[in-house]
Amino acid sequence: MQAFFESTGGKFAVIAVIALLLLFITLSGKNKKADVRALTVSALMIALATVLGEIKLFSMPQGGSVTLLSILPIVVCGYLLGTRRGVMAGFCVGLINLIFGPYVIHPVQLLLDYPIAFGALGLSGIVRDKSNGLTKGYIIGILGRYICAVMSGVIFFGEYAPEGFNAWTWSLWYNLTYLAVEGIITVIIINIPAVKSMFLRFKAQLAN
Repeated sequence: MQAFFESTGGKFAVIAVIALLLLFITLSGKNKKADVRALTVSALMIALATVLGEIKLFSMPQGGSVTLLSILPIVVCGYLLGTRRGVMAGFCVGLINLIFGPYVIHPVQLLLDYPIAFGALGLSGIVRDKSNGLTKGYIIGILGRYICAVMSGVIFFGEYAPEGFNAWTWSLWYNLTYLAVEGIITVIIINIPAVKSMFLRFKAQLAN
């Protein structure tokens, strides 16, 4: 599978799936009419998440890194546009990462590390209308990504656990170290009053 996703044909297949997901994002949930604003916001958040993902503040030795808020854009997408579109936007980011840096050893690992892990960030839309919806949504989204990372670590990378750790304890600890750091930094930033009010205004504008 690694060779397929490194091939030109594999990359074009992934691009075709991304294009299909973007098409579904444009369709509204009720009347299936094209929603250009939703596509524009989603495309912007997908691009931003991809770019910020390349700005690594710290990289872990066996995968994973603390990035410059790269998790936030897809969480924001779910917060602004709802769970369905947020999850699909996350799928797109995961597939883009698959194009530029594939590491595939098993179909389940592919799903856990790429589309599902990033799609989970869009679950932020579940609480978009709650008080402090962005913060709560971010916590839900990053928790979903953490669960995917832990499962992948246990199933496929447990052999890398150092002496004194089993696959579960090592994966739980290893993935917590970098995701928790980025999560804490991001939660602090999005709760700065000016930043918080900015996202509330954006959400209100998109609702009109």
